[in-house]
Amino acid sequence: MDEREAEDEPGSDSSDVDQPQTVDQPDASGGTAVVVRDAVADPGLPPHRERVTDLHSGAERRAERTVYTLFYLSLVGSIFAIIAYMAFPIIPEDPGSVRLNNLYIGLGLTLALLGLGIGAVHWGKTLMPNREGIDERHPIRGAGETRERAVEIFQEANEESGIGRRTLIRNSLLAALIAFPLPAVVLFRGLAPMDTDPSALLRQTLWTTGTRLARDPSGTPIKAADVTLGSAFQVIPEGLQDLERGRLEEKAKSAVLLIRLGPEEINATPERKDWSYDGIVAYSKICTHVGCPVALYEQRTKRLLCPCHQSQFDVPNQCAVVFGPAARPLPQLPITVDEEGFLIAQSDFTEPIGPSFWERG
Repeated sequence: MDEREAEDEPGSDSSDVDQPQTVDQPDASGGTAVVVRDAVADPGLPPHRERVTDLHSGAERRAERTVYTLFYLSLVGSIFAIIAYMAFPIIPEDPGSVRLNNLYIGLGLTLALLGLGIGAVHWGKTLMPNREGIDERHPIRGAGETRERAVEIFQEANEESGIGRRTLIRNSLLAALIAFPLPAVVLFRGLAPMDTDPSALLRQTLWTTGTRLARDPSGTPIKAADVTLGSAFQVIPEGLQDLERGRLEEKAKSAVLLIRLGPEEINATPERKDWSYDGIVAYSKICTHVGCPVALYEQRTKRLLCPCHQSQFDVPNQCAVVFGPAARPLPQLPITVDEEGFLIAQSDFTEPIGPSFWERG
């Protein structure tokens, strides 16, 4: 009896004859599984193709010279970026100095990055072994023999790459890697003056007792009657536009959002009872997370939103943080009105504005 007859014979056991294998669904009924009779055979690896550097020693030497030349160019680029930082300083109120500083530092860093990247790629494509292989992965830690073999593989890689014997490539790579972070270290110096406390810089702004609140950017003073219920204004200190130097820096610290609520909606602590005027409150526009501008006001929920990382501040409750990564409320500017009805500051902010990390330590 052949196999076909055995399949048709009632009661015959044909479990070993072309029985579909259902791994994921062992209870699958007949006809639901697919038996692949013509599976694609493993084509294997393509024939290895020798490179020019594998066949000619002269080409190998040229490739080696190219690699260490690129690494030395990276070293030159890093040094050039450092020199450019000192040779082309940024002069306040001079846009041309900013362009020159960014141009030459950018050129130096570009050369440093390209030299390292192209050199490493050229080294791998022309000098390191390029034979195909299969790496069998194991889900658990290998045996002792496997770990010993791994050490041998690292040693073989050292010999095959030539980093131990190609001294020019090795030394130029080390020099480029050591010099590459140096421009960043030098550039960090310009983030803040080293002889000044950053907290003190952010604690003092242009707001002083009697300074009028003015519209941004016109500089027009604002009367309390101009601020309608539910409205929000971005304001700056009066006289900011008259500064000859440091105008942008001072504006970045002094920008304030002016919002009018119902007086009964404000939940202020006893020491802040007189910091607002007839429901008008003023808070720093600089987010206490990383210093982004808090520019969105939702009138229905009476919340301020920072668009950078979605921190939300509850305006009626002293701009307390209700959502997001901000660590503390927005600093409040105490305000009142003068005899002419213009809104004025009672004093400067009582705490540093901006990111909370300035207060650490």
